[in-house]
Amino acid sequence: MSEWLSTLDSLNSRALPDWYNEAKFGIFIHWGLFSIPAFAPKTGKISEVFINQYDTAITRTPYCEWYENAIRDSNSPSAAFHQSNYSGAPYTAFKEDFNAGLKQWDPDTWADLFFKAGAKYVVLVSKHHDGYCLWPSNINNPNRKNWFSERDIVGELAAAVRKRGMRFGLYYSGGIDWSFNPELVKTFAQFVGSVPAGDYPKYAKDQLLELIHKYQPDILWNDISWPDNQHELLDLFAQYYNHIPEGVVNDRWRHQNLLSGLMRTKTARRLLDWVAKRYIRRNPDKVEGVVPQEIPHSDFRTPEYTSFEDIQVKKWETTKGMSHSFGFNRNDLEEDYETPLALLTGLIDSVSKNGNLLLNVGPRGDDAQIPEPQVSRLLFLGDWLRKNGEAIYATQPWTRAEDTSLEGCPVRFTCRNNKLYVFLLDQNDEGFISLENIPGITKIHVLNTQTNLQFTYHNDTLQIEIDRMKAIRVLVLEPLPRY
Repeated sequence: MSEWLSTLDSLNSRALPDWYNEAKFGIFIHWGLFSIPAFAPKTGKISEVFINQYDTAITRTPYCEWYENAIRDSNSPSAAFHQSNYSGAPYTAFKEDFNAGLKQWDPDTWADLFFKAGAKYVVLVSKHHDGYCLWPSNINNPNRKNWFSERDIVGELAAAVRKRGMRFGLYYSGGIDWSFNPELVKTFAQFVGSVPAGDYPKYAKDQLLELIHKYQPDILWNDISWPDNQHELLDLFAQYYNHIPEGVVNDRWRHQNLLSGLMRTKTARRLLDWVAKRYIRRNPDKVEGVVPQEIPHSDFRTPEYTSFEDIQVKKWETTKGMSHSFGFNRNDLEEDYETPLALLTGLIDSVSKNGNLLLNVGPRGDDAQIPEPQVSRLLFLGDWLRKNGEAIYATQPWTRAEDTSLEGCPVRFTCRNNKLYVFLLDQNDEGFISLENIPGITKIHVLNTQTNLQFTYHNDTLQIEIDRMKAIRVLVLEPLPRY
């Protein structure tokens, strides 16, 4: 076994563990004190908020988990809701309500649902931007006494998930912690410049090391940035890999440097906000979701509420909620959730381009239950994956990710073991489907029924006889075309 050193040369020579590349589908969980008020304005996608309300975007995002910052702005919809429903009580008061709801929590019920959904790994938010920890941490928060759950949520869920053969990872908000930096942030520049300094970098590293040694997370999913320098960050990575040989880290670890320090000044923030607003005004069509910048070392990239258009050499994972928020929003209706078919299409599209899907659930805080619209979507995905998972799990991208049949049906591809999997993503009323540039096929069958299909070649066009169908059907073509 290699002993990984805290250098880029050493860390970047490490291969991506097979399990993560083969898993394809994971569950994200945003659950905490913010799940008690469970409120954010229904402003559409987060990108739309930055386009339409840039100067106050951070306090008006659809992300319910950003509630504590939002209520600091007296003019925000969240502040009005908080005053009306909680008489302006401090955010810390939600701890009592959360602990009361926690009495109804059964980690085995959650783990059973995630297993039925076909997930291969689960990532729990251990600490979000409010700084509240879902485990009884021995690392003292100097600003909020006992700012953690006495019940070991992390440990209990880890055991339940692993008992069912799934991997377990942890999200940690390294770049933002409002218990250390209580300033109100409204704009993008204020947000990225609000990374706490002082004693926070040591606190964050000590907590992560505590999580690593106590729970052995298979994934370290940091968010926003890292509050310390590159030397300290690489040391953390080396310690993690040496303790968890098959562990992986995401790409949201941009370390602090001179520019980071400048972002703590009003002048630098005004300049960045001016540049950002100008770009958004000129390119509104390019503002879609969040794509973190590449950093010197990571195992996979994490576009948020968006995905890549083409096959990526580097492994990636798209992450999103089923609605416009990660944390549960009490005002979400059935129509606010993405349809089950759209979620499935997103999973297929990601896998065809060398990605995974990390799909979020946002449980309620008052009773620790996962809302029915989320449950039904997970069960839909699980039912489909039980029948068609061969075309998803442990597959690789083909030479191209997507195509459109001559009849107009959108198509995606994956491959494994000399088989080409063809996903037909739309209805077919023609009685056949025609695909170009797929040579040498000798056998075709429908994956979930094993029904053999008749087919012919017309020059370079493969025409497959297929009955009327509803999306989504998977065809298995053999042998795998080679070019």
